[in-house]
Parts: sequence; C-alpha cells; structure tokens
Amino acid sequence: MAKQKQMKMQMQVGALAAIPQLEQRTDEQLQSESKHRVAAKAILGARAAERYDSKAARAYFNEALAGCHPQERPALRQMMKASLALAERRPDDLKDAMEKLGQEAPSGRQLALLRLMGLIAPPAGAGIVARVRGIALLVLIVIVLLALGFGLANLFALPFGGASTGAALLIGLLIVAAALGVLTLFGRRRQAKQREARAGGG
Repeated sequence: MAKQKQMKMQMQVGALAAIPQLEQRTDEQLQSESKHRVAAKAILGARAAERYDSKAARAYFNEALAGCHPQERPALRQMMKASLALAERRPDDLKDAMEKLGQEAPSGRQLALLRLMGLIAPPAGAGIVARVRGIALLVLIVIVLLALGFGLANLFALPFGGASTGAALLIGLLIVAAALGVLTLFGRRRQAKQREARAGGG
C-alpha cells in the first residue's frame, strides 16, 4: 500500500504532473509539445497502447524515460508496464500494473474481453500456432453470430408467414451488424469517460 501511494505521488509531481492538462490535446499537438515533453510522450505511449500498437507505445515511453528525472522513472516504468500489458493483451499483468500505480484495475468483464482479444488477435510477436488459432476462433465466432442472427430473423418473421433462407440470412447479418455497432459505440463512450476520469483525477 505504501508503494502504491508513492507511485501516485510521483504521478502528481514533476514532469508527470502535466499529464492531466495535456490529455485533451491531439496527437499532433503532443508531438510538437516542448515544455512538457515527458508527459506528452507518456500520453502518446498510452494512446498507442489503446490502439494495441505495442511497438509505438514502447518507443514513446522509452523517449519519456530518457527525458524524465530519475525519481520519476519508477512511476513512469509502471505506467509503461500497464500500457504494454494492454497493447499485448496480457490482462493479468495489466491488472497488477494498474493496482501498483494506485489506480482502479479494469473490471473482470473488461479483462475477460482483453483475454479473448488476445486469443483472436495475438500480439505481433506471437507464433504461427497462435495466429492460426486466432483465425480459427474468429471464423467460429462469425459463424455463431450469423447463426444467432439467422435464428432471430426467422423468429421475428414468424408472425408474417416466415422468411426465405436468403432473406433470413440478410436480416440476420443486419441484426448482427447493428448489435456490434451499438456495442462499439458504448465501448468508445466508456473509454472516453475513463480518459476524462483519469484527467480529472490526476
């Protein structure tokens, strides 16, 4: 607990203290930031991790580490560990790193989704077996979703005399696409709220 408090204090002083005030800036503005360069690079690294670009995230954090004060490096390294765990789809490491930073860890559902994403789209360094497994799992999920959509379309069409196979497949595809669109929208809104909360909480 004492180490977590120390990490949190390190995030609130020095170069890292500028992170909240820079959170709303665009990537282009952060790239050209000179006064708070360390904080800007840390934010860029975290954003790259949210895009699951571990190579870019690592590069940005290494630049931040090179320019920060030695006393700030432990907190920045822990922030880097959390971001890379996200980028490389390592839920257990992400939870551990967030807790060590003194921040709330992702929920069990979020960690489960990250674990599933790690299976479907393994990180760049994963072997051929992991990639083939990911493709097979993705195909299976698509088949299951289409079957579910097909079943729902037939169910909805029953009061109107039913639907042909082709029409049911098309309607089912639209149902699945709409559901995924809604989930994506809610996911992005939740991410935006989390970023605002981090910026507000410092």
